[in-house]
Amino acid sequence: MERGAEPGPELGAVLEAVEGRGGGGAEAVERVLAWYNEENRATFRFDPADEDKRKKLCEGILNILEKDTKTSCQVACLEALRILSRDKKVLVPVTTKRNMQILMKLAKLDTVEDPLERVSEFPVIVEALKCLCNIIFNSSVAQKLSLELNLAAMLCNLLQKCKDRQLVDDIKCFDLRLLFLLSLLHTDIRAQLRQELQGVQVLTQALESSLSVRWTEEYKAAEDRDRPPLSLQETDCAIEALKALFNVTLDSWNVHSKNESHQFRYMAAILRHCLLTTGPTEEKTEELHSNAINLLSNVPVSCLDVLINPSSQEETDIKYNGMNMGAIQILLDFMEKRIDKGSSYREGLTPVLSLLTECCRTHRNIRKFIKAQVLPPLRDVSNRPEVGTTVRNKLVRLMTHVDLGVKQIAAEFLFVLCKERVDSLLKYTGYGNAAGLLAARGLLAGGRGDHWYSDDEDTDTEEYKSAKPKDELIKPMGVRPDGTMAPLEEAVSQYHTSKQESSDSD
Repeated sequence: MERGAEPGPELGAVLEAVEGRGGGGAEAVERVLAWYNEENRATFRFDPADEDKRKKLCEGILNILEKDTKTSCQVACLEALRILSRDKKVLVPVTTKRNMQILMKLAKLDTVEDPLERVSEFPVIVEALKCLCNIIFNSSVAQKLSLELNLAAMLCNLLQKCKDRQLVDDIKCFDLRLLFLLSLLHTDIRAQLRQELQGVQVLTQALESSLSVRWTEEYKAAEDRDRPPLSLQETDCAIEALKALFNVTLDSWNVHSKNESHQFRYMAAILRHCLLTTGPTEEKTEELHSNAINLLSNVPVSCLDVLINPSSQEETDIKYNGMNMGAIQILLDFMEKRIDKGSSYREGLTPVLSLLTECCRTHRNIRKFIKAQVLPPLRDVSNRPEVGTTVRNKLVRLMTHVDLGVKQIAAEFLFVLCKERVDSLLKYTGYGNAAGLLAARGLLAGGRGDHWYSDDEDTDTEEYKSAKPKDELIKPMGVRPDGTMAPLEEAVSQYHTSKQESSDSD
C-alpha cells in the first residue's frame, strides 16, 4: 500500500454499517463515518484494491442522503463523500442526474425561497457545495450534467441570497469556487454566465461585498488607512470571486455599450481598492493581488483610468500631477517582487508587465509616473545597462531571457516607456539588449513604433551627455562583403554594389 493511502481492512466494516447490514441505525452510521473521516482527512491517494468497495460506499452514502435524516448524520455522510470524491475512479455511480440533484438539494440550490433560515443547516450546505466542487472538477460527465441541470443559474441565485449575511461566508466562498470551476471547465457555462445570468454583475457584487467596499463617489472607494487586514475567510471569498470573474470576462477588450463601460469601470474601481487592501498574511496578500492583476488584464484599457483618482488635499498617498498613484505603485512593487523571485516568469510576471504596458501606452500620467521610477535620468553611465540592482537593470536583463514571451514583454514595456522611440530605448538599454525587439519591429535602422504619444520633455543629464557616443556609434551595424563591420546603411549599400558588380561580370 502506498504511503498516505487509507487503511484497507476497516473499509468493509464502514460499508457494512452504511448499507445497514451492521445494525444500530443512523447513530451507528454517523459513528463509523466520523471515524472514517478522521482517519482519511488528509488522504488523496487510495488503494486500488478497494476501488469497488469505495464505489459501493459512495452509493450507500447517497442512498442515506436521499432520506430525511438528521443534520449531524448528513454532515458525516457528506464529509465522507467529499473525501471519496477525490478519487476520479469512484465517481461513476456518483455522477448521475439523480445523485447530482440530491447534492444540489442539500446545498439549497433547488429552491426559490430563502434557503438560509436555520444556522444548523449551514454545515450541510457547505459540505454539499464542497462535494460538488470535487465531483465537477474530477468528472466530465458531471460538468455536462451541470449544464443540463442549470447549476450555474442556481449558484447565482444562492450567491445573491448570501449577500450582506455575516454567517454565510463559507457558503459564499464555496459557491464562488463552484462557479469558478464551472466557468473554467465548460465554455458553454461561461457563455451562459456572461450572456444570460448577468454573471459579471453578480460576481462583481460578491467581490465588492467580500472587500466591504464603501463608496465616496462614483468609481472611488473610501481608503481607510486604519482598517485591519481582511480575515482569511474574506480573503478567500475575494480570491474565488476574482478567479470566477476572470473566466467570465475573457475576451472583454471591446466595450460595445455605455452599460458595459460602466460595469467595467465599476469593476476596475473595486480592483483598485483590492490592490490597496492587505490579507491576513503576506502570502495571502500576494495571492489576492495576483488575481486582481489577472482580472485587470481583462478590463478594457479605456476603463483603466479609474486606477488613478484626483488626490484630495488631506490624502498622503503617492501622488503625481495631482493624481493618486497608490494602486500603480502597488503594481510596480508587485512587478519587482516577481522579478526578484527569479522563477515562473511566464505565469507570475508577464500578466503584471502586460497590464503596466497597456496602462502606459494609453494613459499619459501613468506612463510618466512609472518612467520616473523605472527609467530615471541616467547618471551612472560607467556600467552596462544590464549590470546593477535598479528596476531598469533587472528589466534590461530580462530583454535577453531564454523565454521568448518574457523577453518580448519586458522589451515592449521599456519601449513603451520610451514612447516607442528607438534612440531613447537604445539610450536606456544598449543596442545589444534592444536588438531582438528592433529586429522584430523592423526598426534596426532607427525611427519609432506605430503608436503616437504626447510630447514630454526628455532631457539628458550632464553625465549622459559627456559619455554619450557619437551618433554613428549607436547606429545599427552590419557586415560588409569583406566580413568587416560597418554602419548598417553602408554595409547594405556595399552589399548591393558588390552584388551588382557580380551580376555584370556574368
